[in-house]
This record gives sequence, C-alpha cells and structure tokens, in this order.
Amino acid sequence: ETMPDFCLDEPKVFEGDAGKSVEVFDCVEDHKALLKKCFDFDAIKKMIARPDFTMVYDCMCGVQGPYAKGIIEDELGAAPGSATNAEPRPDFGGTESAWHGHADPNLTYAVELVKTMGLDKGGNKIDTDKPPPTFGAAADGDADRNMILGSQFFIAPSDSLAILVANADLIPQFKDGLKGCARSMPTSGAVDLVAKKKGIECFETPTGWKFFGNLMDSGNPKYFPETKQYTPFICGEESFGTGADHVREKDGMWAVLAWLQVLAAKTEASGKLVTPEEVARAHWAEYGRNYYARYDYEGVDKPKAEEMMKRMSEMQIAGTEIQGMK
Repeated sequence: ETMPDFCLDEPKVFEGDAGKSVEVFDCVEDHKALLKKCFDFDAIKKMIARPDFTMVYDCMCGVQGPYAKGIIEDELGAAPGSATNAEPRPDFGGTESAWHGHADPNLTYAVELVKTMGLDKGGNKIDTDKPPPTFGAAADGDADRNMILGSQFFIAPSDSLAILVANADLIPQFKDGLKGCARSMPTSGAVDLVAKKKGIECFETPTGWKFFGNLMDSGNPKYFPETKQYTPFICGEESFGTGADHVREKDGMWAVLAWLQVLAAKTEASGKLVTPEEVARAHWAEYGRNYYARYDYEGVDKPKAEEMMKRMSEMQIAGTEIQGMK
C-alpha cells in the first residue's frame, strides 16, 4: 500500500517504506550480460560480419523477439531484419500466421523459416528464389526451445546436443572442461557416443528438465553435498530443448549462440566459412550417425489410447526377436 506506482518503461529502483524497494530491469540486458560470460561475442561478431555469412532467427511472434533483435542484431551486428516475426503477440501470430499461432520450432510449424532455408516439412531440399541463408534458427513461444538449420540442411535436436558436447572446448563457458552431459530417454544416443569417446559422464533421464537440474546441482553443498559434481554440464532433449548449467532451464538463445560460437571458432581455424552442414557431416564421420523416429498422435480416442498404453506396459519383449530385430 505504501509503494509508489511503477513505470515499466525504463530500468529504475522504486523505493517504499520500511526499506522496501522494487527494481524494474531490462530483461534483455540482464540475459545478455549472462550470455557474455558464456560466449566470446567478439568472435561471433567477426564471423557474422563476413560477407559470405547470412542468418535468420524466426521468433514466431513469441517472447524471443526483443532478445533476438537486442543480441543478434544490435549486439552481434546481424543485418536488420535477421530476427523475423520479432514482435511478440499474445496469440503468437494467431490463425492468420503461417504457423496458425502454434509457435513450435520444428519442421512442421516453423514453415516460414523452413521454406527460407530451402527445405520442406520433411527436411527435403526444395528450390528457392534466392540462396538460403548460411544459418537459421527458430524459437518457440517462451523462447526456451530452439531449432537449428543450415542452408538446405536440418540439424536434428539429438544431433545438435551431441555436436555441442563434442565441440564444447570451442565454447568459452567450458574452457576448463566439460564434466557431464545428459539427454532425456526419448533422445537418440548420439551424445552417448561422444561422452564415451571423451570420457565424460553421460546420463539418460526421464523426460522433464527438473531431472537435468538435479544433475546440475549435484555436489552442491546446499542440495546434494555428498554427491559427485557434474558441472560444467550440457543437456538436451529430442523435443528441441538444449541448455547448460548457466541456468536451470533450457535456453533457446544459449543454444543459438553456442552454435554460432562453434561455427565462428571453426571458421577462424580453417580460414574459410564453415557451415552447419559441414560441422554435422564431420561429426557423423567421427562418431557415426544415430537414427530414430518420433511419432505424434493427436486427436486420438482416449480409451483406445489408454488401452494401447496398458497393453504396451504389460508386454515382455526383452530378449525376443521381432522381424529380425532383437
């Protein structure tokens, strides 16, 4: 009752009675300051300034828009307009948008970005009116998930996680070495192969970021004092979530900058622009390629679905062979 009216237009501290205060801060500047501790912005900026590098970051009318414009365009120097659909809307663009308000960073819903990058919803190459950008990314409505694309090339989320772990030494955040990594159960085992070769602890968790959070806090005297420490730490899931221990949630902007950092480091080392496709193919050549499939069933009959899940839970298939598969 004793606090003054707040103006949210600019950062300011509002003082009240009894030593109470409320601080209004710029969330873009706050997150940018944290990300500057994770990445070499100057190196990324140098690559973005190359005449043969172009990029697009589709924010899908979600909250990432101001962050993308403030960090990707204003701070790192990407061309104006590189952040597309960057005006946040409560309905994420609504039914009139190409994605019908379903701000999901995948091949199905990020239709504008996917077409711009020269792909269809199956990840197949299509003809474009002009050369696709070098690098493409998309964010979901609350900006915690991400999709990474190269020119006419899709980086699957499971591969994205594995590639970042494999190249963690190129990211300043992990200059002292990566101690742990993790994936959700439905995510492919690509990161497992990387962890095994590099001697890094790797975990498979149930779906849910809280399980990653527990691993990040392992060894923390406040929470799990008797356990081993696994940070610095990278984790991810096949549903387009990627992150590290700088926060206890997946972070779409972090994932995009991590990819840009890897590309910048490899470009600097090779003396020529290195693309996402080249990074992915080099990764497969070293670690092998993992294949998996995800099927989403929508609008199904609930009793039938529950019956199917019950029957699956009662199946005993371990040790059996079905159509030549053990």
